[in-house]
Amino acid sequence: METKNVDLPHELMIQILLRLPVKSLIRFKCVCKYWFSLISRDSHFANSHFQLSAAKHTRRVLFISTSARLTRSIDVDASVDHDSASLNLHFLLPESYSDLQIKGSCRGFILLHCSLTLSLYLWNPSTGFHKKIPLPPFASHLDDGIDYFYGFWYDPLTDDYLVVSMSVDPSHLEIFSLRANTWKEEIHFTQFSCVGVSEFEPKPGLFFNGAIHWFAFHLGLRLDVIISFDLIERKLFYIHFPDEFNREPHDCGLWVFGEFFSFWAMDYDNDTVEIWVMKEYKVRSSWTKTHVLPIDGIPTQYFSPLCSTKSGDIIGTDDLNRLVKYNDEGQLLGHRSYYDNLRQCQVAMYTESLLSLPGDNEQA
Repeated sequence: METKNVDLPHELMIQILLRLPVKSLIRFKCVCKYWFSLISRDSHFANSHFQLSAAKHTRRVLFISTSARLTRSIDVDASVDHDSASLNLHFLLPESYSDLQIKGSCRGFILLHCSLTLSLYLWNPSTGFHKKIPLPPFASHLDDGIDYFYGFWYDPLTDDYLVVSMSVDPSHLEIFSLRANTWKEEIHFTQFSCVGVSEFEPKPGLFFNGAIHWFAFHLGLRLDVIISFDLIERKLFYIHFPDEFNREPHDCGLWVFGEFFSFWAMDYDNDTVEIWVMKEYKVRSSWTKTHVLPIDGIPTQYFSPLCSTKSGDIIGTDDLNRLVKYNDEGQLLGHRSYYDNLRQCQVAMYTESLLSLPGDNEQA
């Protein structure tokens, strides 16, 4: 029987490709020279593909096992027990696994910090694309024991990615521009010299509403606060915890719950985790406790929320980095481990993308 080749209209072909996952697109680069160029080098195609993925809220959880030297990507909308939810990534990380820490995530890129070499990297786990960022000038002549807050942000007005590095003592902030490929700004904050780290290791900064946020400890007031850096106005400010929250936030985390700035906090006395939502940004009185999730069904009795799904489920990990899922009514739906040695894991949320960084062509 004779078969006929069917030529799809060019625009229809593009629309089909834009809706495919990154893994399929990478495989299709070998179909022809045009597809290779389109998928590998066309920034408009890569940006359109990312915008469609972001609009569909197709986010994934990235697990980096520092002991097994493996990376795994999990579909947050799939069932915890479904094997297709897990995808092994075969791209090597740019540094030794055991020394890497995740410091941020933005538009499919992961900000990595190597504690051994004090290096910073931006890495796209979907493509293997990475770029090494030089050490901030101010940090190059400071004591290694100084703690740093890191943040990562995309500025759509300038089509630029910005990395923020802020030392705790002295309070000094520097901003790296990917487009300029340099640390182009230095900001001193003498009024914030009383800020210290509220935990053993500073957690990644959370970007929300034009600012990057971290947990910090106010040495003068002797209380924990949320310190925020406004990337538009280039100003630091505090956000205080709700009046009703009277615990030390050692087992807490910042996250975006739905469309709101939020934090979660473990309550070991009651075997629960609380979710607090700021209904009106920067208004302390608008803090509202929206969920109290029981953790007695989790073997380790610990839950760290990461995101909410399109159906309203709450996704997170326990303290062995097993994936845990609740529904929006607080019912535990399941939990699952993906590695044998679970403690030595780094975890982050990301969206798959074909994006590269401005002014760089370095590939893994």
